[in-house]
Amino acid sequence: MKVYSFIFIILLATSLSCAQDKKKGEIETALRSGSNYVINTMIDAEGKSKCDYDMVGGKWYPYEELWHTGQAIYGLVEAYRVLKDDELLKAAIKSGDWWIDQEFKDDPWLKGMINAAHGDKLGNLINFTTITDGTNGIFELYRASNNSKYAETCVRAGDWMIENMYLPEEGMFYNILDVDNKKVWTDKSPHHDVEKASITQVARPNNEGYLFYDLYLFTKDEKYKEVFINLCESLVRRQGKEGLWMDFEPNNPETGQFHPRFNLWYAESLLKGYELINDKRYLEAALKTARFYRDFQQKDGTFYYFQNIDGSVNKNSVTGSAVSFAGIIWLQLKQLGYDEFDKSIETSVKWVLKNRFPEDHPDPNLQGAFFETRTKNKKKGYQIMMRDIATSFGLRFLSNYYLNAYQ
Repeated sequence: MKVYSFIFIILLATSLSCAQDKKKGEIETALRSGSNYVINTMIDAEGKSKCDYDMVGGKWYPYEELWHTGQAIYGLVEAYRVLKDDELLKAAIKSGDWWIDQEFKDDPWLKGMINAAHGDKLGNLINFTTITDGTNGIFELYRASNNSKYAETCVRAGDWMIENMYLPEEGMFYNILDVDNKKVWTDKSPHHDVEKASITQVARPNNEGYLFYDLYLFTKDEKYKEVFINLCESLVRRQGKEGLWMDFEPNNPETGQFHPRFNLWYAESLLKGYELINDKRYLEAALKTARFYRDFQQKDGTFYYFQNIDGSVNKNSVTGSAVSFAGIIWLQLKQLGYDEFDKSIETSVKWVLKNRFPEDHPDPNLQGAFFETRTKNKKKGYQIMMRDIATSFGLRFLSNYYLNAYQ
């Protein structure tokens, strides 16, 4: 009997080892395929992301190119750390050079700021987070390339925003810069149809991308640490009991609709705050967000673009980037000793690996892309956008998982 038990244990161990080797290979294949898609299709000749691809009309649409390109850079750098392919870093450098070249250099008032035009309906207006959502990718490129010019560009932009958009007493930054009229919007918002916008409609605790955390690490200047901690404190104060920040767009407190990525950005910045000063309130706030997303995630791993805190969803738009971003946060918490997210992490890995376009897809604009849709019913026709950020966040997530599981 003991012999049979021993054989069973050996067979089980062998089976588990084979399954792990199979998953490891699948992740490596997905990273290679996704990276090739970024380099060969998603990034244009200048190095910037093409952003949203209309699968119905067969056309690319630019949209907040600075942050989309910054995340593409981040994805390539993370995949480079796994695959050790210099071509990935080379492509990230090309995109990083485009990114820093968007700095205003001649205009006396705007000098040092980044020209991060929003695009679409907002035209040349700059949203604060169009810059910061890309800066973490720029800092990762600085670390991988050891070229400080990338970080130095972010320093100048950060200084400009502190000087012109910061509300220290509120722990927030104004959202919108009107480049054409050289004015920061303090009483109106393109996202709220009101005569006079409230403070929470024109400003947010804009800690997405944790820019001032990275600025502090790079410069060791305490002023950046002070700003970053002030934003973290603001997030702790303003977080709702469910773990979200419903007072701020793109969440909608009136309808209960919450944005699939917005709250994760804030949770990620709070984890950086915990790392920096070991304040458990930051960890607890991030955990609250992570648990909400764990409990809200669909059984198969899906997150949708239109979803409400009451649990209802509209399934016409699938947000693959949120599946990956939530996985990134859960992995960070796992590394801090929280195993309660293990099942969600595995579900998300399975979802991301499954929901990708094959490399031989008939449409070359989709070959190797990770899946995300944004469905729009326009006067000029029906659009189903395949969004670039699914691939960018997917590369980050799978790389993080791989390094945690196999190295």
